[in-house]
Amino acid sequence: MKLQDTLELHVKAAVKKLFQADLESVEFQATRKEFAGDITVVVFPMLRVVKGNPVVVGEQIGQYLKDNVELVKGFNIVKGFLNIEIDDSYYIDFFNTIKVQTNYGFAELKDDKAVMVEYSSPNTNKPLHLGHVRNVLLGYSVSEILKASGKKVYKTQIINDRGIHICKSMLAWKRYGSGETPESTGLKGDKLVGNYYVEFDKAYKAEISELVAQGQNEEEAKKNAPILLEAQEMLRQWEAGDKEVVALWEKMNGWVYEGFEETYKAIGVDFDKYYYESQTYLLGKEFVSEGLKKGVFYKKEDGSVWCDLTEDGLDEKIVLRADGTAVYMTQDIGTAIQRIKDYPDVGGMVYTVGNEQDYHFKVLFLILKKLGFDWAKNLYHLSYGMVDLPSGKMKSREGTVVDADDLIQEMADTAEEISKELGKLDDYSEENKKALYKIIGLGALKYFILKVDPKKRILFDPKESIDFQGNTGPFIQYTYARIQSILRKSNIKENVTLSADQILLHEKERDLLKQLELFPEIIQNAAEQHSPALVANYTYDLVKAFNSFYQNVSILGAEKDNEKMFRVQLSKTVGQTIKNAFNVLGIDVPERM
Repeated sequence: MKLQDTLELHVKAAVKKLFQADLESVEFQATRKEFAGDITVVVFPMLRVVKGNPVVVGEQIGQYLKDNVELVKGFNIVKGFLNIEIDDSYYIDFFNTIKVQTNYGFAELKDDKAVMVEYSSPNTNKPLHLGHVRNVLLGYSVSEILKASGKKVYKTQIINDRGIHICKSMLAWKRYGSGETPESTGLKGDKLVGNYYVEFDKAYKAEISELVAQGQNEEEAKKNAPILLEAQEMLRQWEAGDKEVVALWEKMNGWVYEGFEETYKAIGVDFDKYYYESQTYLLGKEFVSEGLKKGVFYKKEDGSVWCDLTEDGLDEKIVLRADGTAVYMTQDIGTAIQRIKDYPDVGGMVYTVGNEQDYHFKVLFLILKKLGFDWAKNLYHLSYGMVDLPSGKMKSREGTVVDADDLIQEMADTAEEISKELGKLDDYSEENKKALYKIIGLGALKYFILKVDPKKRILFDPKESIDFQGNTGPFIQYTYARIQSILRKSNIKENVTLSADQILLHEKERDLLKQLELFPEIIQNAAEQHSPALVANYTYDLVKAFNSFYQNVSILGAEKDNEKMFRVQLSKTVGQTIKNAFNVLGIDVPERM
């Protein structure tokens, strides 16, 4: 049982005994550094059921705890705050239970209902870019945090592999490609297809200019450009199942999928199930007729079908066009239902999608609830802000995006440049250096993005993210590597358990143990809030506490064997906790650095 939970029981018992009153809950906070104590009970909220001066009430409760509770060794009162000092035996017993747990902080699988997390979900007309990177890192990390909190998780994505965007790349390749392939060019397939998307845009703009010069206004020219009309015709042919168009579509999408897989592998993320829009875009139509029967939807005179959400503070939303074709909302309704059919143990879903889609998901979740699906109450939109670069906004069709592969390489190059300046890896082989540059570079990128609350916009600066000081991935990785170096030099028996009467805790050791105790709760809170930032910033706090301990307490030079043994074991447990925390963020930790 957690310290807070144990103390809460005792404080409630004290109030019952002393004041014949029942407390619903007890409010705790960390003790301020200027006062003695490990945890503080806030007395003021108790005055609702206990009448009296808060200082006197606190004094009486403190004395009761000191007299009756073994783990309380002292207390002091500051106004209405009861600062409690905890006996070292509590912290040492706690440490002895966790030091053998390699998965400390992670809960056993405790829920028979799984969660499906959707992330990435790219278009097949371009490579993954910096915007996708935030999406992928968030979705993957939230999946791992949910698993660590005791949930079964399925990771999925829906690939947007149909529509006018892919036809634009296909048409440009047909016109200008001269049969180029990834093999013949040496380019990744997603990059090759992306280049033709840019080519289409260039040709389209040139045709618009030509039509404007011939006297059309810009709006007309945009609609009448021959290359766009041809792409629209290609989309109609694809929808009609034209063999030649479908074969080209399959070929070019195949190139893109291979490219995506390479990028996912480089970033270090994976998926359990892929959905394709070309297979799901007709889903949902059957539920429109069901919704009409239930009165969830209504039909307008032109035959289009709508959902009126005005009473819920939203607007009217179309779910079927007058010609009977589906809209995105219809498809998303159908896909959600299909996923539950595919995975009957799923009891909720998390959609990792940028905040420009906030309204869409409010509507989607509400419609699914109105259709009577019980699991609809457990749908969550993991909404996140955009990623900006110091150089400004990115545009795919103009070819000004920051490509994910290039970014990964740039991060490794920046790690190399900074490591050389610092002279940190002079005794490494070239092969080991390259592997380490990638670990540091990727760690820097992931940590920089994940330490920020998902809802906030990010200004991403590669150089700043690779700083070896401060709240960065490399600073934490470096501390982990330092701990491994201590362990290699220590020659300590790790299986010896020391009791409270063999150890006198240093203040810095106690601070570190308090920080370690928070980790399981951080994992649970991060899962509840879908926020990897909580884990990232906790890890930074843990590392700061360790570095303060390292600077103030001699580990390998301790005077007594028991002290040395305890400090090495403590260092090892901190290292394991850093590793566990970084695992759920998808970040590797190097053994040497």
